[in-house]
This record gives sequence, C-alpha cells and structure tokens, in this order.
Amino acid sequence: MRRGIAATALVASLALAATACGGSDSGSDKSDGPVTITWWDTSNATNEAPTYQELVKQFEAANKDIKVKYVNVPFDQAQNKFDTAAGSKGAPDVLRAEVGWTPAFAKKSYLLPLDGTEALAEQDKFQPNLIEQAQYEGKTYGVPFVTDTLALVYNKDLFKKAGITEAPKTWDELKKAAAKIKDKTGVDGYWGSTQAYYAQSFLYGEGTDTVDADAKKITMNAPAAKKAYGTWLSLFDGKGLHKADTTADAYAHIQDAFVNGKVAAIIQGPWEITNFYQGSAFKDKANLGVAPVPAGSSGKAGAPTGGHNLSVYAGSDKAHQEAALKFVKFMTSAKSQEAIALKNSTLPTRDDAYTAEVTADPGFAGYQGVLSAAQPRPALPEYSSLWGPLDTELVKIAAGKVTLDKGLNDAELAITKLVPDFSK
Repeated sequence: MRRGIAATALVASLALAATACGGSDSGSDKSDGPVTITWWDTSNATNEAPTYQELVKQFEAANKDIKVKYVNVPFDQAQNKFDTAAGSKGAPDVLRAEVGWTPAFAKKSYLLPLDGTEALAEQDKFQPNLIEQAQYEGKTYGVPFVTDTLALVYNKDLFKKAGITEAPKTWDELKKAAAKIKDKTGVDGYWGSTQAYYAQSFLYGEGTDTVDADAKKITMNAPAAKKAYGTWLSLFDGKGLHKADTTADAYAHIQDAFVNGKVAAIIQGPWEITNFYQGSAFKDKANLGVAPVPAGSSGKAGAPTGGHNLSVYAGSDKAHQEAALKFVKFMTSAKSQEAIALKNSTLPTRDDAYTAEVTADPGFAGYQGVLSAAQPRPALPEYSSLWGPLDTELVKIAAGKVTLDKGLNDAELAITKLVPDFSK
C-alpha cells in the first residue's frame, strides 16, 4: 500500500507515544474500567441521529465493558475534521464515512483494514457491489452502513392513463413514454436534472465514466462520454420532456413537481422516499413506481452508488480497535439495519435486513430491486471532486450558453488540474 508522508509520520508517532486510548478524542480510560470509544456520526442531527443514539444505548447495555462517546459531526465538516484529527492522533475510533472518502483515508493509512475481523464476519450478507466500494488496493476499509443509488421513479397512475404498462428500459423508450403521457394527460412525462451526479447514469449506460482510474486517463470527453452527454441533453427538449431548470432551486422544483403529480417521472434517490409520500400524488404509497435507470446503447443500466460506511481508526490501540470492531458489527447487524431503515427511511446494506416490515413500503421494496444496478466508484481519492467542474459546465450546456463540445472541453481542462497525472 502506498503511504503518504503524513501517514508515515503518524505511524512513527504512535509507535513512540502508544497511548491507552484511540487518539486524544477518546479520552483516557482506567485499565480496570470499561473501554470508551468515540464514534463520529455524520447523519442529520434532527431526523436521523436519535435512532443511532438509541442503538448506542442498546449496544452499551449488551456490552458492559464498552462505553461509546457519541459525537454528531456536521456532514459537510466531517471529512476535513477527520483528516486533521487523524494526522495528529486525535481521531475518533469509529467514523461514519461517505463512500467517496474511503480511498483518500485508506491511502493515508488512517483506516484499519477490516478483512478477517469481527466487523466483517458476515460479509456474505452484504451486497457485493457495496463491499467493493469500501475497498482500496485489495483491502476493505469500511462496513456498508446505509446505502443509496439512483432509480427512475414514476407515477403509476399517470403511466396507466397513457396506456403504459411498464417502466421504460432505455432512454429512447423514456422519450416515447414522455410523449404519450403528454398527449393523454397533459402532464410532462419526464424532468431531468443538470447535476453531474444525476448525469452519471448516462455515462454508465454507454459503458464509460468520467475517468479510467486503472489507465490513469480522463474519459469524460471521449466519444462514448460525448454520446452519453448528448443523450442527457436530448432529454430536455421534446414532447413531454420538461426543459432544463438551471436555477439554484432546480432540485426543489423537480421534486415538488413530481410529488404533486405535475410530472410523471424523474431520476431520484431513496433519501426522498419519505418526502414522496408527503405530496398529493402519493398519498396512496402504492402509486409510487421504482425502476432501474434506463439503459444506454450498451444495453446495461447503471447508477452511482452512494451512502456511508463505518470505518475504524488505525491509530487506536488494540483494546480500542477490538471494542470498535464489536461496535461496528452491532451497528451493521441485520437487526440494527432493520431498525435504522424503519425509523430513518434509509436503505439497508444487507439482504437479510429487508424484512417483511421493511419491504411493506413500496419505496424500500422498489429500491432494493435496483441496488444490483448500483455501480461502485473507482477507488480514486479524487473521484468525487470530479463532479465539481461538470456541475459548473453541465448547467451552461443545458441552458444553451455553451455548446456540448465547449462545455466538456472546459470541464476536462478543470479536471486535469484535479488529477494532473492522468492523460486525456
């Protein structure tokens, strides 16, 4: 494994300073008392954190020799905070880490490899593609905690009124369906997003990506990618296809239109399941349809994998690491995953957590069915940052301010600065 200068210095420091706890954040424990581990949770403090805090209590009740110091860290601050803390041996023993953070932290040797540990004892229960996204250079550095991906969500009633009996399987079929829905109901059939994350499925549908990490090559401006973005752009113009919304509130506009029956289909993630049901169109939850994103010319549908893993800090001592591994196993167990899904409306990462009670919700049942199309991100520390330049340029392209070629060329130029050792 490659090690950075900071990581090497950290290992040397820990070897000399061997403390009795997992970094300064954990505090110190008496040798004859419970081990106290610190968990940085990056979930929503209001809507999600209470569920996790209750599970912490259950874990402590079942493990009298372990105490968990729960700390809710704002998601938009957590990556930098952990990076800083790990570099000064003050990191938490357990981190709820967004899937895109894993390669960067693993590259710096901040995370403990979990292969063969208690935390991954039930690895075969998890979706294989979710385990893959937690890996870096052949080792696994996180246990999938919550997951998400994108799907085509649609209004079954509007589709039925248009005489459409199943969800479109390709982008061309979606265009035809949108026109039929417009003719029969007067409502637009589809409203797309200008955000790069949502455009990712078009790339996968052409068998490509923004970069080829193995070949160290930028590919988002190659012929296959241009075809993908061309298809993406074409879905803003035509009968039943809503024009691109390039305002700052586009996400809210699209979501509001869908939940209130003003558009028949959008591409969206499971984090909106609860909000779908708040709209007038889905008072009857059974009206919500969930299908894989349409496929491109490759014939395969693909959507980006999102979500969070639980990772263990490599700088903790043996006692804290063992306690942390036990905690991670508990939090990612089928029972805990089921409880989290039912209370927080997030997707479980393991198959046996999709119990009858969980799948009674058509949203959960639907998204479970599309998880197999979720495509892991390349194990590239800079990968998530590549969407930034594309976010800037795709809005300009969709608004007609620049041509597709011009926008992709400009995005490519910006991306070369993020991965300077990659060729074009």
